[in-house]
Amino acid sequence: MGVRSIMISDLSRKGFAARSATVALAIGLAFAPVAVPMAHARGAPDSFADLAENVSSAVVNISASQTVEDKRVGVPNLPPGTPFDDLFEEFFKRRQGQGGPQGQQGQQGQNDDGPRQQGPRSRRSSSLGSGFVVDSSGIVITNNHVIADANDITVIFTDGQKLKAEIIGKDAKVDIAVLRVKPDKPLKAVKFGDSEKMRVGEWVMAVGNPFGLGGTVTAGIVSARNRNIDSGPYDNYIQTDASINKGNSGGPLFNMDGDVIGVNTAILSPSGGSVGIGFATPSATVQPIIDQLTQFGETRRGWLGVRIQNVDDAIAESLKLGSTRGALVAVVDDKGPGKPAGLKAGDVILKFDGRDVKESRDLPKLVASTPVGKAVTVTVMRDGKEVPLSVTLGRLEDSEKQASLDTKAKPDEAKPNANVVQRALGMEFSSLDPDARKRFSIKESVKGVVVTTVDPSSTAAEKRISPGDTIVEINQEAVSKPGDVATKTKALKESGRKSALFLVANPQGEVRFVALALD
Repeated sequence: MGVRSIMISDLSRKGFAARSATVALAIGLAFAPVAVPMAHARGAPDSFADLAENVSSAVVNISASQTVEDKRVGVPNLPPGTPFDDLFEEFFKRRQGQGGPQGQQGQQGQNDDGPRQQGPRSRRSSSLGSGFVVDSSGIVITNNHVIADANDITVIFTDGQKLKAEIIGKDAKVDIAVLRVKPDKPLKAVKFGDSEKMRVGEWVMAVGNPFGLGGTVTAGIVSARNRNIDSGPYDNYIQTDASINKGNSGGPLFNMDGDVIGVNTAILSPSGGSVGIGFATPSATVQPIIDQLTQFGETRRGWLGVRIQNVDDAIAESLKLGSTRGALVAVVDDKGPGKPAGLKAGDVILKFDGRDVKESRDLPKLVASTPVGKAVTVTVMRDGKEVPLSVTLGRLEDSEKQASLDTKAKPDEAKPNANVVQRALGMEFSSLDPDARKRFSIKESVKGVVVTTVDPSSTAAEKRISPGDTIVEINQEAVSKPGDVATKTKALKESGRKSALFLVANPQGEVRFVALALD
């Protein structure tokens, strides 16, 4: 279990084990130098010693072990009377005694009376990580991947004290776990700071258990903020050059006031060790989750009930957004809170509860961090106008799909249809009749015209439209016969539009918006 390295190496450890040059065109004019105000910045510290001394005792090592079933077997399960069954049995017995496939048996395998019963056996798997105390009564924070599936967790303090821990709650999506230990006396605890106030270039210090060596302090700066490393739906990591390695998982990232502004979680590394790019989950992200886990033992995230996708330049042009912004609604869940509030497929969500949605990945984080049952205003762009809608959020259950759209490419398995009726934009279409449904295994709920062939050199192919996909709408108008595609795209082109917005469904009925150039 080591720092997830991107590679992503998990920070925990398994075994032993993360211009602006202004060009002034002199046209007979001289420019006086302009003084640029400097933002106040704290100077480099003379030493990190006082900070380290003050917080280190609240940082702990986490030892997690798990009993797993070893499915390797020694003697093959041969039918009775097989000519070589005695030979195989004797061979594998001998291998057992030498620490063969069944593990390190030593001489024990030869001392048993009679044949050994072969079958699955259990073995211990352990990992080392880091954590920190946030409540003197015994509340400890670490990463979920440090303790996931563990049935024995030990928290080890800087003074050598070892305490068994129980799991209060854990969340895989943000990779956070809350543990409880029962100390004889109050523990040294640290508090969370405001990660939103951290600026790129500010000093930070990490404390943890790299490579199982024990309490180790490293220092650096905030290298970047709001990093997305595609590890989950709520990525917005703090990037730092403070050395983070395997075993640092779950440890704290401190500001110079001794407040925890991040939980060290992942590193970018081809080798699994620090190359100066590490990632910490911001305190602003983990604190609401920790509060929920502590109070309820589970997360209670807000749910809007929509599936969304990115807005690219072509989609922005086709919807007259003016710029690439917001999150495009591809599907509105019939049972979700967005449906009765009036959200529609094709809406672009620009603001959620007064906060701008700059890109689609912002929306899931905003929704998830909003209390269940809260009434919020969602501002959407619809038909070139901004429309405010009031939505009362539901609760995102584990069974609900995340607010994202699967746009993975599908293999081109279809053969050209002899009954093709129309061709447009590098695609051929036919009616969605029973034969087409059977040929492409298209669900009955899907309506529109089916794509039968796609020119590999076309924009449609680049946008991953495949034979078997169905064109449901063009610029939010339904299509029902192949001729509709050519008619609507021709009309859009004659009106001066550069692209058309297609609503495309795969055979399973999952839909997404695709903007195709009309040239």
